Amino acid sequence: MTFEQAASAYIKAHQSGWKNVKHGQQWRNTLEQYAYPIIGKMLVADVDTPQIIRILEPIWQKKAETAVRLRNRIELVLDWATARKYREGLNPARWRGHLDKLLARQSKTRRKHHAALPVDQAGAFMKRLRASEGMGARALEFVILTACRSGEVRGAKWGEIDLDAGVWVVPPERMKAAKEHRVPLSDAAVELLKNLPRFATSEFVFPAPRGGMLSDMTLNQLMRRMKVDAVPHGFRSTFRDWCADYTNYPREVAEMALAHAIESKVEAAYRRGDLFEKRRRLMAEWSQFLANPMMKGEVIPLRSETA
Repeated sequence: MTFEQAASAYIKAHQSGWKNVKHGQQWRNTLEQYAYPIIGKMLVADVDTPQIIRILEPIWQKKAETAVRLRNRIELVLDWATARKYREGLNPARWRGHLDKLLARQSKTRRKHHAALPVDQAGAFMKRLRASEGMGARALEFVILTACRSGEVRGAKWGEIDLDAGVWVVPPERMKAAKEHRVPLSDAAVELLKNLPRFATSEFVFPAPRGGMLSDMTLNQLMRRMKVDAVPHGFRSTFRDWCADYTNYPREVAEMALAHAIESKVEAAYRRGDLFEKRRRLMAEWSQFLANPMMKGEVIPLRSETA
């Protein structure tokens, strides 16, 4: 069995357990681009350290994250081949005690953050955005009002939304954490939705001109035309900054509004609710702030004491 055949067999055996199709495609793309040209046609039993080094070394510093994932994928394929008796011996793609001694330590690069609009500019931008026409403008407005990801909004369907209850339920397959997310809709968000046209040919809330889902580029180009040094995803950071600087809501309420995973496994195991009613108040105040940037959200004044 060749390495390429082993990789294909591994992917076929495991892809049903992966959370989405995109993950499987990423596996194939990295192996096809970097591994197959060197070891694809080799018998999997003959793959050894020199070939692994030859694959990884050119991209180890230049494309550090890709290289790390590629090494891990090659290791898993070779482990599978060993378990299936197609090869013997130690795995040449193993890290600890092997490749960590042969490859230089990767340089630490600063994590790139999405460009975000400062909180004190959010209200003025929202006023300009509401004066803009087009489905892209309405989708971006909804992104900001809900603090959701662009893909979640662009993929929103009318069947997920209860306008009377003011709730949008995003299914797990469209969430980054693969868990259903209930989004409380402020009055402004509900009003926006009620004013949208509904097309019999599309189930999407914000359809593209020719049907189907609106593209991410539509929102990015809109912001460029508005000459704003920020991206749609950056409004989640703007919202988070507002929560921290302008309100007294607990951190977990803001984090849950952003659908961030709970880092503590212990806390995640015990938390059953989704703080929905607190998040409803939070999103209502966020909407009010965008309409009136001078207001503060749930700020509790300290009582002055006299001697």
